Amino acid sequence: MSEKKTVKVTQTGSPIGRKPGQRETLIGLGLNKMHRTRELEDTPAVRGMIRKVAHLVKVGD
Repeated sequence: MSEKKTVKVTQTGSPIGRKPGQRETLIGLGLNKMHRTRELEDTPAVRGMIRKVAHLVKVGD
């Protein structure tokens, strides 16, 4: 039984003044308020979303 890999993501930047797609990506990651942290499954889709808003989030911790 292998445990699923996870990645911890924390929102560090505000979506105010950003493109609508970036705001929607943060919501898709479960981040909609500053300094909120989520532990997500480490999949290629999640990694792509993190890459899209890399300037607004911090990975790990």
